[in-house]
Amino acid sequence: MANQLKNEKSPYLKQHEDNPVDWYAWNKETLLKAKDEKKPIFLSVGYASCHWCHVMAHESFEDQKTAKLMNEKFINIKVDREERPDLDYVFQKSLSILTGTQGGWPLSMFLDENGVPFTGGTYFPPKEMQGRPDFKKVLNNVSSVYKENREKIIKQAPQMQEVFSKINQRSAVLNQPLEPFVEKIISYLDEEYGSFKGAPKFPQFYMFDAIFYFYLKTNNEKYLTPVEKLLSNISSKGVYDQLAGGIARYAVDEKWVIPHFEKMLYDNIQYINLLTKFYQKTKNKYFKRKLLQTINFINKEFKNEENLYGSAYDADSEGIEGKYYVWSYEELKKLLGDDFVLFEKKYEISNIGNFEGKNILVESKNELNEEEQNKIVNIEDKLIKERKKRIKPFFDDKSQTDLNAFILDTLISSSIVLEDNNLKEEALRTLEILNNKLSNKIYHCYDSSEIDAFLEDYVYYAMLLVTLYEVNGDEKALQKAITIMKEIWEIFYNKDIQLLQKNKIKDNDLFVSPIDLNDNNIPNGNSIYLNLCNKIYTITNDKFWFDKVEILKKSFHQVLNSFFSQMFSFIKTLDLCDNNISFTFFGNQESIKDIKNNLLKNYLGRATFIYKKDDESEPSVVVCKNQTCSSKLKKLDEINGHLENNI
Repeated sequence: MANQLKNEKSPYLKQHEDNPVDWYAWNKETLLKAKDEKKPIFLSVGYASCHWCHVMAHESFEDQKTAKLMNEKFINIKVDREERPDLDYVFQKSLSILTGTQGGWPLSMFLDENGVPFTGGTYFPPKEMQGRPDFKKVLNNVSSVYKENREKIIKQAPQMQEVFSKINQRSAVLNQPLEPFVEKIISYLDEEYGSFKGAPKFPQFYMFDAIFYFYLKTNNEKYLTPVEKLLSNISSKGVYDQLAGGIARYAVDEKWVIPHFEKMLYDNIQYINLLTKFYQKTKNKYFKRKLLQTINFINKEFKNEENLYGSAYDADSEGIEGKYYVWSYEELKKLLGDDFVLFEKKYEISNIGNFEGKNILVESKNELNEEEQNKIVNIEDKLIKERKKRIKPFFDDKSQTDLNAFILDTLISSSIVLEDNNLKEEALRTLEILNNKLSNKIYHCYDSSEIDAFLEDYVYYAMLLVTLYEVNGDEKALQKAITIMKEIWEIFYNKDIQLLQKNKIKDNDLFVSPIDLNDNNIPNGNSIYLNLCNKIYTITNDKFWFDKVEILKKSFHQVLNSFFSQMFSFIKTLDLCDNNISFTFFGNQESIKDIKNNLLKNYLGRATFIYKKDDESEPSVVVCKNQTCSSKLKKLDEINGHLENNI
């Protein structure tokens, strides 16, 4: 059979449509073909901007001899992890179970003819190197083993299912204090450079968002310091694009100097989100500049033709990693002329460079006065114009509901903190486009392929709608969110495990139910759902939502001891449920608009905002905290006093 990817819409799958490999998409027909032919499956999972996915494609999947071997011995399936996060989760976890190794992309799994994994790896080179076996030898060995042990391998499937079942088993702990988990993880952090020690270094923003939440709750400096350390290092080093804004996926070194140059929307959303909260609390102008720069970059460079947000930028351009972003010393001297001296004061650059003989821009420790800072902006603009002459990295313009909802929710919050109505209005215009796309049905991706939605698509969209109610008092948005939340419970709730699974129960085409409790690229859908249940219960007083809160809280506490390091959004959400704060606004709010805006700036995301517009009493606010409510208040100092006195 010829390559079957020509009819696919995913940018990642389209990158492989001309491979000599007879690729298939993951679907029931392909799985049935493997079963009929009694052939094992080679499953390759990646995404469009993945550097090592490109490397393996060029080395192996474009190679005729390798392709011939794959076509003869396997049913070959190519999957875009951003289209099938449920599948990616299950097989990443499977790799860890089967081999004891950490997963990643490209993910290379071998499945039996029924779609159950029996071995796998990540990147396999064309020739043995650095302990990684030759891919062709792997193919031959796996094929031989499967032929010789087919029946035995197939009979092992229940064992894999049993392992997954045990992962979902609960401990006896039903409730426990949460701050010790945060303090424990802080003790493991890199005190000099932020995040965890060693390399590579990932930001893991969901963790630091939770840590900062506890700082806002307690005012304890031990929670502020690690967040400040992380943001300072990321914002000043090479992992941040000093010219245009935005951050790369991770740093390959421990000092954040050398990035893996791909830029993912989900990382930049969380960077903006944390930076917004940090700036609101500290009023640090340096971080405000980074915040504005990154928002501008996302709104200019991550929009696709439909004016929605795409997914990622590749690390490579012209086949070379980082080529678009780096500068030679002589190139900078020639371009900048007399401005070079000041530029050299702002950035650590040298003849030898810090990346393959060239320079990734890293801020120096030299302080610039206001006049110098203004000049630097003009110099950077000049370099941006020069950089635009280069060939840009590939842009994966695929729109995903979860990420579009997440960025819009974040930008609305940022607009309030920055007091930027234009930013808010732009976000609302984009939301209108998103709403139109989802008017009949919620999709994961909504190009012509219209991929069905997963848990995170539903919950992040519902989160955005609830935020719209909290910010604008939009009752229609609230009612729509409630409808979606009820639908989520009906189609994603797994009664056996008492959690929401990643894909729809009725559509599951995997050998196990994908129950994911880890925060991965974005905070986990189960934790977002719990937070929304708590908010909707606070707004409506409907016991339906209280029951859901109790069910999920119990389930989360039972696994927290085992998985807490990857469950920081849960830790934050559980604390929000136990330390509920709400502001109820009565009457026409125009006369207390300033009070409302102040409270939104400081408490949006960690309190619930409720509106009683039909109430004919004087405009006022009732504050509730820890099951204690105030009388109707009309002054900000009275509100703050109630909050301080009910800890």
